[in-house]
Amino acid sequence: MILFISSVGFAILIAIVILFQAALAVGFPWGEYAMGGKYPGKLPAPMRAACLIQIVILAFLAVIVLSQSGSILPGWNGFANVAIWFVVAFSVLSTILNLITRSVWERRIWAPVAVLMLITSLIVAIG
Repeated sequence: MILFISSVGFAILIAIVILFQAALAVGFPWGEYAMGGKYPGKLPAPMRAACLIQIVILAFLAVIVLSQSGSILPGWNGFANVAIWFVVAFSVLSTILNLITRSVWERRIWAPVAVLMLITSLIVAIG
């Protein structure tokens, strides 16, 4: 049961991040909350395109975690057994970057999300 709860928690957190990235991609002026706060306001076009790429990657991470927990795609079990450790590594890197960013808002908002994503992905990986 803890694997299921952790995987769903991870997926919910990823969904929140995906919605935020989508908002940035369509031009919401929230640049100070992302990418180190380098682009306050609306992100420039290349960074907005990068948000779309991030959405795809994040969705794939959620699929890996949900697959590893047995919630979806049982045929992916072999792949997910290995890929889950990529998700954990990604979550470690995300946590570090969100903790050391110059953007105060990023540290306040996204560092806790990254820590929770790390914890939930690690629970699924170990479980």
